[in-house]
Amino acid sequence: MKNVMVPIARGFEEIELVSVVDILRRAGVRVVLASLDSHKRVLGAHNIVIEADNALPEFDSEDFDAIVLAGGYNGMQNLANNELVMLWLKQLESSQKLVAAICASPIVLDKAGVLKGDFTCYPGCESQINMEHKNKKSNAVVKNGNIITSTGPATAVVFALELVKELCGEIKVKELYDELKMPF
Repeated sequence: MKNVMVPIARGFEEIELVSVVDILRRAGVRVVLASLDSHKRVLGAHNIVIEADNALPEFDSEDFDAIVLAGGYNGMQNLANNELVMLWLKQLESSQKLVAAICASPIVLDKAGVLKGDFTCYPGCESQINMEHKNKKSNAVVKNGNIITSTGPATAVVFALELVKELCGEIKVKELYDELKMPF
């Protein structure tokens, strides 16, 4: 079974977080929601509270196959200002494990120094990314090596299915397309 860490920060984008967690769990992936501090209940950008499994410092990055960051501008800022999130991103990327971010959170990947080459993000967020040796694409989801990025709330399901493809393979993705009644 694959293990995925999803750090959850105050101001996260609810659609992105819940879609990713739900679809990965449907695929049989163990997903851990970790708050950035001891407060397990975390308030999202649209006043929805999600309860984390535990705090990020309680876990070891070596136990995970991937890290996925939801967006939401305030959530992104809180992730970007967390030293442990920065450390996890660097450790997982250097181990060639999956590192993924949606919406504004590719900014966090850039701050950690793991965003390179082709990527996508919420329109306008590229202005906060050092664009040297990077190329923003308009695709809903961009895979570049072990880094996967996506555009925003409406692309969350497609983003999550790309994560499933990377972690579990094509057969599982096809099963989920049928189960979820994806229109394309």
